[in-house]
Amino acid sequence: MSNYYQPEIETASPEQIREWQNERLVKQIRHVWYNVPYYRKKMEEKGVTPDDIKSVDDLKKLPFLTKDDLREAYPYGLLAKPLSDCVRIQSTSGTTGKRVVAFYTQHDIDLWEDCCARAICAVGGTKDDVCHVSYGYGLFTGGPGLNGGSHKVGCLTLPMSSGNTDRQLQFMTDLGSTIICCTPSYAAYLAESIHEQGLQDKIKLKAGIFGAEAWSEDMRHDIENKLNIKAYDIYGLTEISGPGVSFECEAQTGMHVNEDHFIAEIIDPDTGEVLPDGTKGELVFTCITKEAFPMIRYRTRDICVLSREKCPCGRTHVKMSKPMGRSDDMLIIKGVNVFPSQIETVLIQQGYPANYQIVVDRVNNSDTLEVLVEMTPEIFSDSLGKITEMEKSLVAELKAMLGIYAKVKLVAPKTIARSEGKAVRVIDKRKI
Repeated sequence: MSNYYQPEIETASPEQIREWQNERLVKQIRHVWYNVPYYRKKMEEKGVTPDDIKSVDDLKKLPFLTKDDLREAYPYGLLAKPLSDCVRIQSTSGTTGKRVVAFYTQHDIDLWEDCCARAICAVGGTKDDVCHVSYGYGLFTGGPGLNGGSHKVGCLTLPMSSGNTDRQLQFMTDLGSTIICCTPSYAAYLAESIHEQGLQDKIKLKAGIFGAEAWSEDMRHDIENKLNIKAYDIYGLTEISGPGVSFECEAQTGMHVNEDHFIAEIIDPDTGEVLPDGTKGELVFTCITKEAFPMIRYRTRDICVLSREKCPCGRTHVKMSKPMGRSDDMLIIKGVNVFPSQIETVLIQQGYPANYQIVVDRVNNSDTLEVLVEMTPEIFSDSLGKITEMEKSLVAELKAMLGIYAKVKLVAPKTIARSEGKAVRVIDKRKI
């Protein structure tokens, strides 16, 4: 039996969803045209006015927005409401250049928390659950989003934030946490620590909501087996609101996009042309209910597929696949596209923990790829000859997956820094 937070919205007919989207899009475009000079200028450059936007079909006439626009307009250039109406900011970690700062009115926060509440209900959460939130709090959207969603569902909310693993485990066992929300790499670390401390019998977890970094199906099964839970994906980005833009249901076959708030498109990353559902391309979002910081046709750089196949959970909103990489930070090594998730898949299939680091360099004008892989304590006690054999075997498996040679180095357990925020998987030393 499916568990919904807002059943009348989550199971609305496609016609009803389209009607909401048409009406809200028209209103939103007028809102940004009259309140955000930056947007108006971009629209004028493309020769579009609000009168040209009558329905979702006209979305393709509008200009795209990219992270460069956000940097250029920083801090207040994309604000669509007076500061006196804004009650909060959230911000990304800012991997390059200026941070992205997103603004929220109280109404924006309410709608965002509704989206996170839907995600918690979709994994079976009710007011009887203890929701343990180990995403970072503060500027990072993970903690505040799931925290608010948990309150709305009525769960007992443990605002743990990340880090201090001993305290996490103490609260988890003493207060009987049933739903854990954190990054997949931290979930894997918690699982490791639970086993090391022999706490398996004291853990009452039944579900986990994991996001903020890429993780493979193999990693999902690994976490599910070790924590004895069902592991669900959640997706979001600060620019669009935070986690809860889309979320997985019990089917675990992609994430339902909250289409009453966000319109999703898939485009060809090179040409910008809109692609049909079921085609792989770059995900683009338009916010149709946000007041303070509404992104219009924002290019996420995430590569995925949208599907409108009927879902057994009864939700009618379009599903997006787990992102299959990025149109920007995908690694191109010796001309070959390499995604960290491919390497992770090989490691887990070969029985290694999902703790690894990819080091890319350029020696004598030629790219080099090295994968550092942590051994389990059992492997670590093996002879040097055995370890060399295992490295050779991994080299062959990676070559089969990637099509190029990667040097493999097995390193001692716990020598790769554990991540309590986003895992640093790739170190690219090339000066390109």
